[in-house]
Amino acid sequence: MEKYMMLSKDELRELESSLTEEYAKAQQMGLKLDMSRGKPSPAQLDIAMGILDAVNSSSDIKSEDGVDCRNYGGLDGIPEARHLMADVMDVSYENVIVYGNSSLNIMYDTISRLMLEGTGGNTPWCKLDKVKFLCPVPGYDRHFAITQHFGIDMITVPMNEDGPDMDTVERLVSSDDSIKGIWCVPKFSNPGGCVYSDEVVRRMAALRPAAKDFRIMWDNAYALHYLYEDNQPQILDIISECEKAGNPDMVYEFASTSKISFAGAGIAALAASKANIAEVKKALTIQTIGYDKLNQLRHVRYYKNKDGIMKHMMKQAEVLRPKFEAVEEVLDRELSGLGIGTWTKPLGGYFISFNAMPGCAKAIVAKCKEAGMVLTGAGATYPYGQDPSDSNIRIAPSFPTVSDMRKAAELFALCVKLVSVEKLLSE
Repeated sequence: MEKYMMLSKDELRELESSLTEEYAKAQQMGLKLDMSRGKPSPAQLDIAMGILDAVNSSSDIKSEDGVDCRNYGGLDGIPEARHLMADVMDVSYENVIVYGNSSLNIMYDTISRLMLEGTGGNTPWCKLDKVKFLCPVPGYDRHFAITQHFGIDMITVPMNEDGPDMDTVERLVSSDDSIKGIWCVPKFSNPGGCVYSDEVVRRMAALRPAAKDFRIMWDNAYALHYLYEDNQPQILDIISECEKAGNPDMVYEFASTSKISFAGAGIAALAASKANIAEVKKALTIQTIGYDKLNQLRHVRYYKNKDGIMKHMMKQAEVLRPKFEAVEEVLDRELSGLGIGTWTKPLGGYFISFNAMPGCAKAIVAKCKEAGMVLTGAGATYPYGQDPSDSNIRIAPSFPTVSDMRKAAELFALCVKLVSVEKLLSE
């Protein structure tokens, strides 16, 4: 197929007419598709139903260290749950606290604590004139929402295929002591699906920030979320890499089972250095008497260990993989060679990142909505919801059925074509 940019105005107008007719037919189909969030589908949740039977009224409800999981106590989680989450994150057991159900809540809590109390004896961020954060883009909208909520200035950093542009990161953090942190999704990043290379992880761990209290927010949300059994990229353990580089306290790592067991009813964990863990536990003694140990026990009894989770995740992959492949097949067939878009082909995670021609993303998302398909808002993958090139769109294939996903991808491709032609005719 010939690139759209090579077509004459007359050819573009003729193409616009046929695409408009095709779009009108799509509008009449009465589609109701929602791909706005990376939600597990009912089929994925069904796979985990056995977890509800792992602990019942006749079960032994004591943890391995003898704690009655029905009662108070166990602030940092029952030992077996800490071991399980340590294995999920590939970190040491001693570095882990198991919380309630939400890693997002732990991230919010961490930023809140740094704002109010500071860390390592440094000035609380709320008492400083200016606090800034680095935000690799495209990135996770809820990360950006947290820092924006606390009035933290966000600085965008471009993402490469193997992670954030480390030349930019190193230059910025070493020259500005008001830069206090960076958001990272190191494996199957949201939304690009990239996996941080060993070099990126080591350079991240070896940063020499101007701010003594600079912190890496390492959101390892998709640690075991592979689409393929025979292609499972690994990342280095950032905690041990920071220790080797002489920066043991520079990172907080987060993970949960929200997209493993049940969304909203999983377990979440924080991994950090001994000094950071001590600070966190000091604050937690004021916040809570302890989290839901019965749910922690339920997860351990059901999955038993990391191998048990991996077997479960391969069952999930059987549900997810056809949806991702349906999107990729349609985009390859409909858009390859036209010069109007590029897209990722991730090996795991929950999203596909699409880059349209500059100035087209909002119009594409709006066209999709008019035809019955809701996408994540254009610009959401950038701080303040402002994509300077109006180009990036996040596609979330997890929730619809394979059939609906194929319909959605075909509608999406049609909208990309129509908006692109309109853009070229307006120039």
